[in-house]
Amino acid sequence: MDRSGILETLVGIVVVTVAGFFLAYAYNVSGKDLGSGAYELGAVFGRIDGVTVGAEVRIAGVRVGAVSSHSLDTKTYEARVLMDIVDGVPIPEDSVAKIVSDGILGGAHVAIEPGASEFMLVDGDVITITQGSVDLLGLAVQAFTGNAGGDKAKNNNETGEIDPLGGLE
Repeated sequence: MDRSGILETLVGIVVVTVAGFFLAYAYNVSGKDLGSGAYELGAVFGRIDGVTVGAEVRIAGVRVGAVSSHSLDTKTYEARVLMDIVDGVPIPEDSVAKIVSDGILGGAHVAIEPGASEFMLVDGDVITITQGSVDLLGLAVQAFTGNAGGDKAKNNNETGEIDPLGGLE
């Protein structure tokens, strides 16, 4: 083999090796590595904007798990989220699960605020106290347009009282 053939072979080996490292890194950050030594918890949210499969589950900012799946409950139109939590991280049964934005342009993750209960959740349990994601764009539009009340309550000019139906009879 001449010099150019050896050089091309070495470059090919380097490229394949680097690609292997990228695949291993992507697998590790996807949350799939939590399958062994993890237990599954569920939660039901009104909105889960920005939460994807593999998104982090954090307690006090520390990663303790990952979102393993999410689906829509077609009866209640709520989002059901399944999370894999690392073994050895007990979660009290009165904990709160919240959808928290990673930033204006970023995704979102599930933040768990531990409760004070002596009883811990076990594999297959559901966190019952939840707070869904907040529509930041909608809030910004309301703030900039001055429509903070959302036209849900209009003043009745004759009595000065607020009509809770917004003027509809």
